[in-house]
Amino acid sequence: MKPGITTRRFLLGAIPPLLATATAGAAPRPADLLQDWYDPDRARTIPVRIRLPSSSGAAPLVIISHGLGGSRDGLAYLGNGFADAGFIAVHLQHHGTDIAVWRGVESIPLAMAVAVLDVRNALDRLKDVTFALNTALGEPALRGRLDAARMAIAGHSYGAWTVLHMLGERLPGGGWGLALPDRRLKAGIAISPVPPLAIPAGIAYAGVSAPILHITGTEDRGIIEAATPEDRTIPYRSITAPGALAVLNGATHASFAGEAAAGPFWNNPAYQGRTAALATLFLRTVLQHDSNAEAQLRRGTPLAAGDHIECKGELMPALHAANGSFAR
Repeated sequence: MKPGITTRRFLLGAIPPLLATATAGAAPRPADLLQDWYDPDRARTIPVRIRLPSSSGAAPLVIISHGLGGSRDGLAYLGNGFADAGFIAVHLQHHGTDIAVWRGVESIPLAMAVAVLDVRNALDRLKDVTFALNTALGEPALRGRLDAARMAIAGHSYGAWTVLHMLGERLPGGGWGLALPDRRLKAGIAISPVPPLAIPAGIAYAGVSAPILHITGTEDRGIIEAATPEDRTIPYRSITAPGALAVLNGATHASFAGEAAAGPFWNNPAYQGRTAALATLFLRTVLQHDSNAEAQLRRGTPLAAGDHIECKGELMPALHAANGSFAR
């Protein structure tokens, strides 16, 4: 076994003791909030689903970005896991690459390919996140509940592309007028990430400094693009910043989507508990400096038979004593 890699050869369960006990006896969570946030600069509406924790104090916020053909209802297992653990989860729906791409069309593969190749859709995703962060900070329902010094982003597939670019991956053709990385985001969860296109990995990821957890599977092959399971590990291997890589045995690309509207193939619960547990442990480590969470993460507590995890660097960035923000 390589140094720094933990492999599970027997089932420990989908949710580690830390997560199981965190919500024991807790008050019920508020009902989800469904809102439409309007960006006047782009005349664009962003549907959101907000999942609030049961606690009333200021909580870390996690933006969740769906994959191609998804919606604000997708990745529910991830948002529920975050909210149950005391985080605010804000699911975004990105028009142009959302569920409307495939509903009612004659050729779903063609429609998906056209959507993913449109550079305007890619840029809109990044602008959606920036706008959502700005809006969340002034949203009345989140007033007094949001810890602006502890915000993160998570996403699957095209959502993982969004995560990596919001945290500093270089865009082909220049910056496109976007001020990235967004330093308000202190951590990322990239599920089924894709390697950079047209730019060498070392150059593409030179601007990434926030810790990122990369999650993939041994069968995580691209549906639209030709990414292999090995390709999914390139971002982790190439980024020099601290981070972690978890590879779940047998997981396919669809295993992580959590898109019930697309059918059971895209909403397989077999890997959802482990994925949510890993993501929550990682964010507790980075955002809350929870040493118990870090120990469980490095041990691979949520993992099942054949899974493995490896970590690199310091996952608890130093907090700035004056204002509580993370030092860079």
